[in-house]
Amino acid sequence: MEKDTSKLVEELRLCPDFERFYDENRDYMVSGTLIERLEELRQKKGLARRTAIVQAEMSEDYGYQIFNGLRHPDRSKLLALTVGMGLTLEETQSLLKCAGYPPLFIRRPWDSVVLYGICKGLTVPQINEMLFQYELDTLG
Repeated sequence: MEKDTSKLVEELRLCPDFERFYDENRDYMVSGTLIERLEELRQKKGLARRTAIVQAEMSEDYGYQIFNGLRHPDRSKLLALTVGMGLTLEETQSLLKCAGYPPLFIRRPWDSVVLYGICKGLTVPQINEMLFQYELDTLG
């Protein structure tokens, strides 16, 4: 069973020593490179790479370069890929952090639209339409 980040933080606050906390929660820690984490999530969702890339509305060449570690996507391209893969908000935030990007922040207009789209299960074109309506840059 998965533990969300807030649950882990609460356990950390209540735990008397870090070693015990770490031993009990090691399986819930995010580790590895962006490519390893991306591949792990893709497999967890049962998606073919091509399906994830097509649903992300990106070129196949570029998408395969990301999955093969030849390109490091910018934040908006990575978000398009997470939407194309149908990742949860927590999975998306975790992947952003793994890539060295800040998590989505509700108080930023662009981020709030993307957050809404992820929470409502919208597609990349649907999120892009909303971004366009608010005169914000699209996912790419």
